[in-house]
Amino acid sequence: MPTRPPVPHKLVGKLSVDTEFGNFLGDTRIRLLEAIDREGSISRAARAVPLSYKAAWDAVDAMNNLAEAPLVERSVGGKHGGGTRLTDYGRQVIAMYRAVEHEYQAAINRLSQRLGDGSASSVRQFQTLLRRMSMRSSARNQFVGTVTRLHDSAMGVKVSVRLDDAVEVLAIVTPASAENLELAIGREVHAFVKAPAVHIITEPTAPGPALNRLWGEITAIHAGPASSEVTLTLPGGRTLTAVVARGDAAHPGLAIGSPACGAFEANAVILAVFD
Repeated sequence: MPTRPPVPHKLVGKLSVDTEFGNFLGDTRIRLLEAIDREGSISRAARAVPLSYKAAWDAVDAMNNLAEAPLVERSVGGKHGGGTRLTDYGRQVIAMYRAVEHEYQAAINRLSQRLGDGSASSVRQFQTLLRRMSMRSSARNQFVGTVTRLHDSAMGVKVSVRLDDAVEVLAIVTPASAENLELAIGREVHAFVKAPAVHIITEPTAPGPALNRLWGEITAIHAGPASSEVTLTLPGGRTLTAVVARGDAAHPGLAIGSPACGAFEANAVILAVFD
C-alpha cells in the first residue's frame, strides 16, 4: 500500500486588533464592515459575510461600544429597513487592519521557519499555546471605561467607571479584588454585564434598588421562543442589551423608538483589566 505523503502544516495569521479600547476586531468583523460599506444595508452585508442578521447587529453593537467613536451609523426602520453606513473612522480602521494584517502574516511566515522550518510538531505546539492564551466572555454587554471614583462602603469598594461623557456605570467589588486589579483613578477597565441581569424600565418613577439606571432608546427587539433581547442605544452611541420574558417583550411600552431604561445592580458588573 503506498505511503501517503505528509500533510504540510502552515501557520496562518488570524489578526485580532488590540487597541486601548480592548480587543474588538477580527477578520469576520472587518469583512462585515467592508460589506456594510459596499452594500449600505446590514441585511445584505450579513448575507455576504455570511452571518445571521442578529449576529451582524450584535457585532456592530460590540464594535461601537468598544471604539472611541462609532464605526457604523444606522437609522431605525424596522427589522430589515432603515439605512446603515460606515463612518469615516470605520473606513480608517479597515485600512489600518488590512495594512497590519499583511505585515502580520509576513511575520508569522518568518516565525514558522524559525520554529523548525514549519515542522508539524512545532506548529501544533505554537497553535496550542495561542489557544490557551485567548479569552472570550459570555457577557452580552461589554464596555471599556475609566475609573473616576473609588469609595469604601459596607458592601465593598464602589467603583465608578465612566464610559463616555454621558454614561457612567457603578460596580461593587471586594477590597481584595480592588487590590488585585490595582484599581486607581484614571485606570482603564473593562466592564461586563450579562443581559439577564439587566431589567427594562419604561417609567422614570418605577421603583427598584438598582444603582445603575441607563436611559436610552429601544433600537432592536429580537424575539425568541421563551425570551426576547431588547437593545437600548444610550446617549453616547453605546448599546445595552437585556433579556426579558416573552410576555414582557410584548408590553406596549417596549417598542422600537421608545425611551426605556436598563437597570442593573452594581454587584452584577464584572470588572477586568488587561496589563
